[in-house]
Amino acid sequence: MSTTLAGSPSTCCFTGLKHTGDPEGRIESIGGLNTYVAEPPTTLGSHRKVLLYLSDVFGSFFINNKLLQDYFASCGFVVLGPDYFFGQYIQDLPEDADKPAWAHKKLETAIEVFPKWLDAVKAKYGAETTKYTAVGYCFGAPFVMGLVAEGSIEAGAIAHPAFLDEKHFENATRPLLLSCSEVDITFPLEARRRAEDILARNKSSYCIQVFSGVEHGFATRGNPDVPDQLLCAPELGRACCVCGAGWAKEESARGIKEWFLRFSA
Repeated sequence: MSTTLAGSPSTCCFTGLKHTGDPEGRIESIGGLNTYVAEPPTTLGSHRKVLLYLSDVFGSFFINNKLLQDYFASCGFVVLGPDYFFGQYIQDLPEDADKPAWAHKKLETAIEVFPKWLDAVKAKYGAETTKYTAVGYCFGAPFVMGLVAEGSIEAGAIAHPAFLDEKHFENATRPLLLSCSEVDITFPLEARRRAEDILARNKSSYCIQVFSGVEHGFATRGNPDVPDQLLCAPELGRACCVCGAGWAKEESARGIKEWFLRFSA
């Protein structure tokens, strides 16, 4: 049995700051799933770039995720974020709910419906020159790793992932970026280094970002208005550390965008 590297979503996956802004995308049904669709103002290059946005447990319609999808769209991608939670998200659950159990059940459902959605995406957007990329945040990471293993996308990216084991990295055949936080009980240091060892041994094309001081969830729910924050981190051997939460969030998105542009040019 393959060793777990990124565990199930836990407390750090269920909290975070809600951002503000005016989403520019729309919601339409694709393959039986309501999907957030954000389109670029202009097409960059001679072909269509389609970015699959596989969200965390807050869902692709959460304001933070909508704004992030809009950002990728502004960089030249058609961005598609499926609602594989069918309208029920972690923020809707009562405080005393068994949230890890909920996440496991939702994963089973999402795995069932994702292939049909992907087929519908390819039927709608696919052309000889279409190039696909995919990013997965926390809950969305195993879907990206499946696509990276199949070789059906140009490149993939995952940020503070969950639900991954060694085989996900052993099977990677396409370029992969990992956007990671220094503090992450779901994907801890030892697991991250093991993932890197596997990718390096297999001579995979990969890039790993590690942002000091920030926690799991920083790439989608970090505070964009506070470049530096104090974070208590006894597990790092210090009472507090300065973390550029706002900067890390923006730099994670920029790095993922550049990674995708590199391989979909």
